[in-house]
Amino acid sequence: MTSLPPLPRRPIRELPDELISQIAAGEVVERPASVVRELVDNALDAGATQITVRLQAGGVRLISVEDNGCGILRSELPHALKRHATSKIASLSDLESVGTMGFRGEALAAICSIAEVSLLTRVDTPDEPHGWLLDGRSGELQPTARAPGTTVEVRELFFATPARRKFLKTDATELAHCIEAVRRHALARPDVGFAIWHEGKLVAQWRAVAGDSGIAALRQRLADVLGEDFVAQAVAVDWPIEAPVLVANGQQRLRVWGFAGVPDAARSRADWQFAYVNGRYVRDKVITHAARSAYEDVLHGHRQPVYALFISLDPTRVDVNVHPTKIEVRFRDSREVHQGVHHAVEAALAVPRSGNSAADAAPMPVAAPAAPAWTPPTRQAPFAFAPREPEVGHRVSDVGALWATAPAAPPPTTASINANANAWAPPARSADPAPPQALPEGDWPLGRAIAQLQGVYILAENAHGLVVVDMHAAHERIVYERLKQQLDEQQLASQPLLIPATFSATPDEVATAEDGAEVLTTLGLEITALSPKTLAVRAVPTTLAQGDPVELARSVLAELGQHEASTVVQRARNELLATMACHGAVRANRRLTLDEMNALLRQMEVTERSDQCNHGRPTWRQMGMKELDALFLRGR
Repeated sequence: MTSLPPLPRRPIRELPDELISQIAAGEVVERPASVVRELVDNALDAGATQITVRLQAGGVRLISVEDNGCGILRSELPHALKRHATSKIASLSDLESVGTMGFRGEALAAICSIAEVSLLTRVDTPDEPHGWLLDGRSGELQPTARAPGTTVEVRELFFATPARRKFLKTDATELAHCIEAVRRHALARPDVGFAIWHEGKLVAQWRAVAGDSGIAALRQRLADVLGEDFVAQAVAVDWPIEAPVLVANGQQRLRVWGFAGVPDAARSRADWQFAYVNGRYVRDKVITHAARSAYEDVLHGHRQPVYALFISLDPTRVDVNVHPTKIEVRFRDSREVHQGVHHAVEAALAVPRSGNSAADAAPMPVAAPAAPAWTPPTRQAPFAFAPREPEVGHRVSDVGALWATAPAAPPPTTASINANANAWAPPARSADPAPPQALPEGDWPLGRAIAQLQGVYILAENAHGLVVVDMHAAHERIVYERLKQQLDEQQLASQPLLIPATFSATPDEVATAEDGAEVLTTLGLEITALSPKTLAVRAVPTTLAQGDPVELARSVLAELGQHEASTVVQRARNELLATMACHGAVRANRRLTLDEMNALLRQMEVTERSDQCNHGRPTWRQMGMKELDALFLRGR
């Protein structure tokens, strides 16, 4: 193997200003979309309510961003294109509590070093009756006509660094990236109108949402940008619901709001996941992990959820100065943010959509006949939990009863079932039941059961038309949620190990175990350091005592070190409960009476996340009258 010749010694010297700006441009400006993002940031900071972006050749030949903001004074124009010249911050305290989109003051100078830049601006003051045009190369100022606001034109991007220009894609690809950059801004600012022109043609436009504010304005902007289907298949997120904006020490409290797509709207790619921190679009692993964990037991396979989440917190509790393009942030308390996002999305998804879908069509009846509680025969359950108050529905203590086939018996009456919820036997096959009564206007969301199909599906009629329910998947979710509820009501018990399980640990794992001892205790784990390279697992959660303690500890430490929060224990516990629920749910080919089918429908309407089974498959589907009419060509 030949060794490389030694490099000649070079003296240390200062770099010229132009080369410094070109190096900075390499970090800030990756492609035309980077320029668009920086210029739109400045327009929003200037208080613009209408922003127009004009492009040529995908932004390579021309990028022009026009706004109707406050403009720049003539006396400040000579400093506008200089490095580290900004109006956003003036001290370290300003940097630690940034409330604007831009703050470094290096974007315009960096862009000016690799392209031809001109700046046209005017302020709305009597002292300056006209605008001023600043040439970025010569620094020459010329009076010109313009309405109040600013226009920045960037021509021939990367002309001074032709090597960078070779890495650009086709015009269509660069245009798509520019549109995506503006779209991310548009989602965060419904009060601002945006328009994108390419080669003289309007390619995208989103008008400002007037009048509405908060969730209503965001809903309209999401419908304009992402389409009506996104809003129709999303639920509103607002957490905490009744909390003051300020806490005791005067800092702004964490708030999570926006829209989260229902599991049925999940996509194969994570391209519709929008997260914003104080109005700034970010890609943060803590937020992504928290949102994904909220979808864990309602998504099927490797599907990716869709959401647009907005996180508001005190600017001093988040550092935005950690990435050249400001797309990453660092939270002072990542665990607080993780738990806030997780709880916000989880609570929004927990509400059954069956009630929401029918609530718009007709009101619930004032006095509807109550369906009997559906309870299987009594048998000693293999898992014993603390007793609870009796309630309508399937009890956890009766889960094991569905594992065996009960003897035949006459069908129970409604009175007998209500009198004794534990005494039940499946009905003997009898004559055809009487036809169900017609639905009154405004009945239960999932309607009334009318038949059972092949022992697998329940057919029900509601105000919209036909409802088809997978009875095993629906009952599986009901049992699963009740199991989780009972465990959540108990304190997470910890079981000490007779012989501690030791394993070789990395320095990161040792540090995480020491720093996160309090969090580990709340998860039912006790992990201590025996040496700088060895950890010992001394206690594990009681529900996971039969598992591998070392594997559990490594998984928890890895997630805790990366996100400052861990859902490994909860995920493992839920997997165990899901297995129990799957075996305990009613099986296919089990004949049910109409009363039993109606009882299952009523439980679905009040059970959280009852729209999907434990594996993420849907539990019910609605077929409207229009769909049924189309099958038979009615009205044609």
